[in-house]
Order: sequence, then C-alpha cells, then structure tokens
Amino acid sequence: MERTLTGSEASEAIQDHGWRFLLGSLRTSVPVGSLAQAIDVAAKAATVCGSDADRHLSVDARPHRVVLTLQSVDHAAVTTRDVELARLISAAVRQTGPLTTGPETGTGAPRSVQLLEIAIDALRIAEIRPFWKAVLGYADEAGAGGPEDPLVDPVGQGPAIWFQQLDRARPQRNRIHFDICVPHDEAPRRIAAALAAGGHLVSATRAPAFWVLADAEGNEACVTTWQGRD
Repeated sequence: MERTLTGSEASEAIQDHGWRFLLGSLRTSVPVGSLAQAIDVAAKAATVCGSDADRHLSVDARPHRVVLTLQSVDHAAVTTRDVELARLISAAVRQTGPLTTGPETGTGAPRSVQLLEIAIDALRIAEIRPFWKAVLGYADEAGAGGPEDPLVDPVGQGPAIWFQQLDRARPQRNRIHFDICVPHDEAPRRIAAALAAGGHLVSATRAPAFWVLADAEGNEACVTTWQGRD
C-alpha cells in the first residue's frame, strides 16, 4: 500500500540512486547533449512510470539537462511509490550510456537541484491570500484549500507561495522573502557562498531546517533543508 514518507525516510531511500529529497519532492538532474536527447530521457522516465506517470512525474526538459521531479499529486508529498519510481527511472536512464543521474554539485556544475518558494509574512493571512491567488493565477495545493494554506502554480512553472503568521507589525523588515530549499548536505556550501558575496547571517536558531540570511540592505532569504522537520 502506498504510504507517505517522512523526510528522513525519503532521503535515505533514494540517496544511492542519484535523487535528492527537497521538502515534499524527489528531484534529479540529468545532463544531456541536445533537446532531442532530453526528450528521449523524458520519454524513458514516463514509460517506466507507466500509468503512474501523470500522478507522480513532472519533467523540465532543456537542451543541456532534464530535471525530473517525483511527488504524489494526491498527497502533495513523497510516498513509497515515488521511491519505487525513482529507482526505476534511474535504471532506465543509465541504460542510455553516457547519461548519468544525480546531484551535479561536485562535478563542476554551478549548483545541485533545488526548490524555490516565496514566503509572505502577514498579520491577516486569510485576507491577503485571495489577492495573491488571483493576481498570480494560482490554485490551491492538493488537499490544502484552507484560508491560510499555501498556493501553487497550476501549470507548475512558478514557485509555490506560502504565508508566515506575524504576531505584530514589522515595518523595519521586509515582508516577502525567498526560501531556497537545497539538499541537506548542500546547505553549508550555499550559505558560505552567500556570505562571501556580501550577505550576513540573520539567524540560525532553526537550523538545519532553515538559516535566515540577508543582503547588504537587509533583504532576506532563507536557505532551507528537509532536516529538523519530521
């Protein structure tokens, strides 16, 4: 029976198969030499997923790489079936020869797989959520249509929007920030790079779930991982 996995369960299950767990999804990046080759990889992935492809697999195919994402549409989370599909896809893609799956960092590529979210801090989330849903053309996440729940792009192009509850007005700090979810072992390198680029650490009290960083003018971004959330 299909079962939703915790972060630690999902990460451990796919760590030797070239995939990474990022807050509710499994991702891998496959380097390719052409768009035709990218489409071939996407077709192989869809074929091995069979009837589960439409409910679990999404593909971003470009001339130089293919990003494959697995997540149960019904649960908006990673399940045991997603892990099974990740292993099947890895085996199928490796049969093509020079293609390899897995995180690219450490091989000279600019970065590993990641997931971008936008967080909006608000005093009255239920009042502002309809505005963001309308202006972005977004929709409710599967099984989460409450007045304070996150919003997602129905065609999967834009980052998810979530709302963080404020307990008092905060005019001295920005109210919208980016969450950059990276593989748990990528976080130290990403933070170090941001600090070296002129940023500073605002808070690490919730690490390793997230670190709050800011640029020289105080605009904030969080580097997040799945750890510390189970």
